Amino acid sequence: MSQFVFKMPDLGEGTVEAEIVAWHTAPGAVVTEDQVIVEVMTDKAAVEVPAPVSGRVLSITGAPGDKVAVGSPLIVFETDATAEPAQAPAAARTVSAPADTSKAVPAALAAVAPRIMTSPANRRRAREAGIDLATVVGSGPGGRIVREDLKAAAGGAATVHASAAAAAGAGQTTEIKVIGLRRLIAERMSEAKRNIPHFAYVEEVDVTELEALRQHLNSKLAKGEATFTYLPLIVMALVRVLESFPQCNVLYDASRGVLVRHRAVHVGVATQTPDGLKVPVVRDAQTLGLTQMAAEIRRVTERARTNKATREELVGSTITVTSLGKLGGIASTPIINAPEVAIIGLNKAVERPMVHQGAVAVRRIMNLSSSFDHRFVDGYDAAAMIQALKELIEHPAMIFISKVNVP
Repeated sequence: MSQFVFKMPDLGEGTVEAEIVAWHTAPGAVVTEDQVIVEVMTDKAAVEVPAPVSGRVLSITGAPGDKVAVGSPLIVFETDATAEPAQAPAAARTVSAPADTSKAVPAALAAVAPRIMTSPANRRRAREAGIDLATVVGSGPGGRIVREDLKAAAGGAATVHASAAAAAGAGQTTEIKVIGLRRLIAERMSEAKRNIPHFAYVEEVDVTELEALRQHLNSKLAKGEATFTYLPLIVMALVRVLESFPQCNVLYDASRGVLVRHRAVHVGVATQTPDGLKVPVVRDAQTLGLTQMAAEIRRVTERARTNKATREELVGSTITVTSLGKLGGIASTPIINAPEVAIIGLNKAVERPMVHQGAVAVRRIMNLSSSFDHRFVDGYDAAAMIQALKELIEHPAMIFISKVNVP
């Protein structure tokens, strides 16, 4: 018997270990070369690791949530079970570029260990819901399991679980191990809140004129074109304001004790995805017009939501904007996206009676909720920046006028 020991690959960027997120094979299964065998998570990205050879799995190292050092044995194959080893291990793939699951698998191997075709996000949903993917019939191309299939399966599972719970009585609990992207989010949020003294500042903004401009712009669009939201307009205003407040467009390099001030504005857009919060980046926002800004925000957020964003699209922001849209509430306390020093939160816009030019009138009002790193941004400067942003939002024509003196 010939054995092939596959070790945890070096995934680059100085990675010394990776966390096991999900195994897609098990001891005794027969796999084909380039079939995804395990999903791992580094501090930089989620990665699908394909089999470097065809063969039978003899053993695996680590359970979901465990960390395996680079260079340590990950999985052992019996290579003469089906085929000879490949000349070189296949390259790992980031989850943002899923493997081509349409390749044909030899019938003998498919009968032993068929590859269940679905996305990493759906695998996570299935794990959390206690659904065995082998029992789910996929309705997608080539039998791929899509989210709707999981919802249908979950409905059936819920009925079974409800019956079981009723029979067993109250007190049932479900334990969900915190692994993968959710673990990484938890660690980074905790680190940011623990290490950064947050200074919160909330200001009420009259967006009546901004709403009028938005509606006018949307009325000029061709049928089927994506409409403008507040976000690109407010990001453009933010870019203008940062010209006068460069101390807020900064990254703090804690290892060197240095503030790195950027001329370019790379705006992170906090985006809720099925896998958790991600922050795709609109690069060089200061060079974009309104249409370009809106298109780029749509592009990067959609890639994040569909798990197609590359690592380069998820790192490198210099300031972050977060919006809960219709769930925006009255105010929020956003956590700074370290190593940045500022984050701007958009809350829900609502119509309210306000005193406007000496008379009560219905105005559209939205709060800006911001947080600043108080070590490096003084409270006065933080307040002045938000007031300057408020002025541009309330008088949106100023966003598009060059050389406006922002207070």
